[in-house]
Amino acid sequence: MNFLKIIFTWWNSQTVGTWIKTLMSGKLVGKDEFGNRYYKNKKDERWVIYSGGIEATKITSDWYLWIHHTIDKIPLDKNDSKKYLWQKKHKANKTGTKEKYRPVSIKKDRIDKKYDTWKSN
Repeated sequence: MNFLKIIFTWWNSQTVGTWIKTLMSGKLVGKDEFGNRYYKNKKDERWVIYSGGIEATKITSDWYLWIHHTIDKIPLDKNDSKKYLWQKKHKANKTGTKEKYRPVSIKKDRIDKKYDTWKSN
C-alpha cells in the first residue's frame, strides 16, 4: 500500500524519482527528532525524506542550514547539541489546522475592531 502511495502521490513522504535517487546514490547522514531522514550523494546534493506528509517547516533550523549548504558540519543529535536558554523547541507550521495561532483579539470567528469603518452617506 505504501508503494502505491509513492507512485500516485507526490505529497506523501517522497516521489518515485526521489525514491530511485535515494536507492541508487543516496547516503543517509542523519535523522532529526521528527523522524525526517537526510541524505547526500557524491556530488554533495542534499535532500530530505519527510516522515509523514511533506511540509518544509518540519525541518529544524540546524538541518535547514545543512541542507541549504550554509554549514558543512552534520547537525548533532538534539541531546548532544548545545542550545541557549532563550532558544525555543522547533515546531512545524500549524496554519490550516486546529492548532493554528489565534490572536487574543479574535474570538468565536469574529474580529474585535478598535476602529469604526468609514460609511458613505
